[in-house]
Amino acid sequence: MPCMETPDNATPAAEGDAPTGIAAEDWATASAEPHYRAAVIDLLGALAYGELAAFERLAEDAKLAPSLEDKAELAKMASAEFHHFERLRDRLAAVDAEPTAAMEPFAKALDDFHRQTAPSDWLEGLVKAYVGDSIASDFYREVAVRLDSDTRALVLAVLDDTGHGNFAVEKVRAAIDADPRVGGRLALWARRLMGEALSQAQRVVAERDALSTMLVGGLADGFDLAEVGRMFSRITEAHTKRMAALGLAA
Repeated sequence: MPCMETPDNATPAAEGDAPTGIAAEDWATASAEPHYRAAVIDLLGALAYGELAAFERLAEDAKLAPSLEDKAELAKMASAEFHHFERLRDRLAAVDAEPTAAMEPFAKALDDFHRQTAPSDWLEGLVKAYVGDSIASDFYREVAVRLDSDTRALVLAVLDDTGHGNFAVEKVRAAIDADPRVGGRLALWARRLMGEALSQAQRVVAERDALSTMLVGGLADGFDLAEVGRMFSRITEAHTKRMAALGLAA
């Protein structure tokens, strides 16, 4: 499949700067700070459960696929998501964190999100995976800029595009070309996903002291409140670009 122009692997603005503080350290050094260690375990736990949920959802979405080829493509992506989950689970165990306990605080919020945004058909499932998952990936990429070098490398590796972005763009644009009325319905659906995904992310962070402290600058080299605002502006801008790639109005 030819590679299409999508913003999935966009680099956060700050990532081009030379690492300083914790971002210039490795895990062995950075984890000596208990609050930082707790924040990273929270982050890895949230990511791990997100990848596990993505695997389950893609496997379920494959049942809606209109062709055997599409079903196989989604199955391949689901397998990639599960491999990402395994890497995160193994990393949690390697830093002496119990993986299930690390994931548990995030299960309800993510399950609620997926329950509230269950797609009604194949196209809505593709848009959800592309738009909803990409918002989460953008958030984690922004956070990764401030992580120690070992954790940053792992987070960025598991956020690698599994191919779903190009696949979703190709299929959704083809559907809109075939029936332009589809575009209006999917645009409304994508806007709803954007609102639900941001609300869910904010709720998760607010409930986890270590994560929220890292984000608002309570730890060295954390984001300050102004940077949090700029971060969400960049996430919103990337969402607008994805909507354009799909052929939808933001």
